[in-house]
Amino acid sequence: MKRSALDRLAAWVGLALAVVLLVAGALLTVASSFVNGQVASQLSAQKITMPTAQAYGNLPPADQAALAPYAGQEMTTGAQAEAFADHYIAAHLTAIGGGKTYEEVSGEYIQLSKDPNADPAKVKQLGDLRQTMFMGATLRSMLLTAFAFGTMGVIAGIAAVAAFVGAAVLLVLALLGFRHAKSATGEALVGGIEAATEVK
Repeated sequence: MKRSALDRLAAWVGLALAVVLLVAGALLTVASSFVNGQVASQLSAQKITMPTAQAYGNLPPADQAALAPYAGQEMTTGAQAEAFADHYIAAHLTAIGGGKTYEEVSGEYIQLSKDPNADPAKVKQLGDLRQTMFMGATLRSMLLTAFAFGTMGVIAGIAAVAAFVGAAVLLVLALLGFRHAKSATGEALVGGIEAATEVK
């Protein structure tokens, strides 16, 4: 195969890959914008305000550090939702539940409510705790879902940038390949061993 033909073939392949990456970058940009927009609009509709230092000041230092950057802000991002779910709701659920999960508290309530000799006040107290734990766990789950989708949106945005950069690099290489093909002479053997030199 002639060296010039091989150069043109490689340049066309590079150009085709550049187009594919451009399309992929455009689709990833649309996906990222859509996901981030949905997360922001759905969270904004809930009108959740991130807690201030006064509200989270009694939490463990790690939780305070995670909440501090968002103190007093309206919740609109997945990162805020994750901080609220894992460092505010979870911390309070651990405190009021004595380290027990909703499932454990619910199991105790069901067992106690079936005991005819159980103290009604204690049954009610455990039932109220069970309901609070359920509501907290449910809200936490919803917020972590928003965080997961927000993270996917961020990843799609990063992938879009990488695709555009890759497309630009391949486009430049393809153009250089076409330029090189105009001046290349001789044959290109299998394995890339050239049978002739190039002219200037």
